[in-house]
Parts: sequence; structure tokens; C-alpha cells
Amino acid sequence: MTTNLSHRYRLIKDLPQIIPVFPLNGVILLPRSNLPLNIFEPRYLEMTDDVLAGERLIGMIQPDSGKKTSLSTDDEPVPVRQTGCVGRITEFSEMDDGRLLITLTGICRFQISDELSNDKPYRDFQVHYNSYEDDLLPGFGETKVDRETLLKVLKTYLDVHELDADWDSIHQSSNEFLVNTLSIISPYGPEEKQALLETKDLKARSEVLIALAEMDLAAGDDGSGTAIQ
Repeated sequence: MTTNLSHRYRLIKDLPQIIPVFPLNGVILLPRSNLPLNIFEPRYLEMTDDVLAGERLIGMIQPDSGKKTSLSTDDEPVPVRQTGCVGRITEFSEMDDGRLLITLTGICRFQISDELSNDKPYRDFQVHYNSYEDDLLPGFGETKVDRETLLKVLKTYLDVHELDADWDSIHQSSNEFLVNTLSIISPYGPEEKQALLETKDLKARSEVLIALAEMDLAAGDDGSGTAIQ
């Protein structure tokens, strides 16, 4: 599926300039990584139905927690960050209770240009991808990732927190898939997640991952945490 997406979206012009967005705190999407989502809120069920009937593209973005922490209401939409990532629904299933379980596969990061008025319960934004053209190149920057250090720190982190991992799958993963997937599933807060999303390239993202894990390990049990100021 990732290969098919890479063939479908080769250039920025292959991506739409207007996309619906799903603001979700503490959640990011990155190119060629998968994000499972449980859709149950009526407005986002309608959004998902609409995109399934069209291009199957959704923009994932975080609310701007510095301005407001709750999700949007009909009267006052929540401010959102300026940078997100568009993904395509590559799997979906409908539950008996009406929920939709979907998987988004990341394509390219974007920056918001403007919010558009519409008569829908969800929000559409005009976006541009100019700063992230390299996202469309599978594996771009993989050779610059310090994989050995990343895996060493990951193993230490998992051991300290008594967590298991499928090391066979990890060793078989490309640097791109490994770094982006770890960024998505990492147990950090919205600011740390946004920092991982906005890094210039894979090398920088892997370095942020390593730094966050080392800060977490150094903090130990003193409760100092890993917050990025």
C-alpha cells in the first residue's frame, strides 16, 4: 500500500490544496507510517464518510494547546497548529455500534494557509506543502540516521520501563519507518509530538527521539518529565 501511495503522490501538485482536518491532541502522523483511529464522534463520522466517497484524504493536526485545550465546539472552533500531515485512508471497517475503525497512511506534511467556510460539521482548510516536498520521496535521508544509537537508546528505554518489543520486526524496518513510527507511538505530550512532526528531516527527528528518551531516563523517578519549553 505504501508503494502504491508513493506512485500516486509523486509531486506536490498531486495533492489537494483543500483538505478536511481532524484536530486531535497528542496525535501526529508522518509520511509512510500508519495511524489507527477510532472514529465515533458524529461530525467526524460524517467527515470519514465524505472522504471515503472522494479522495480518502484527511489532514491530521493538533489543537493549539497554548490557546485552548479542549476540542472545538459548534460556536467556537479550537485553534489549531500551523503544521500537520495529510494521510490517506488505507483500511477501514464499520462496527455494529456505528463506529468506524480506520488506518491513515501518511503522505506529506503541510502548513495551513486559511480555514474555509463550509456548511459541514467538520472543518476544511486550504494548505500548502512547499516546505515538505522531500516527504514525497520514500526513504529520503535514511542514510544519515544514527540507527545504532537509536536502537541502543530504545532498548535501554524499554528495559527501564519493563516494556516488550518485536525486535525481529524492528531490525527488519527501514530507518524511515522506524523513526516515524516511533515518533507516532512515543508516549510524549503534545509539545514533544509537535517537535517531532516539525523536524526538518529524518536525521533531526531521530536525534529528537534520542534526546527525549535520554531526558526521560535521566529524570528517573524525580518527576521532572521531558517537557519541551
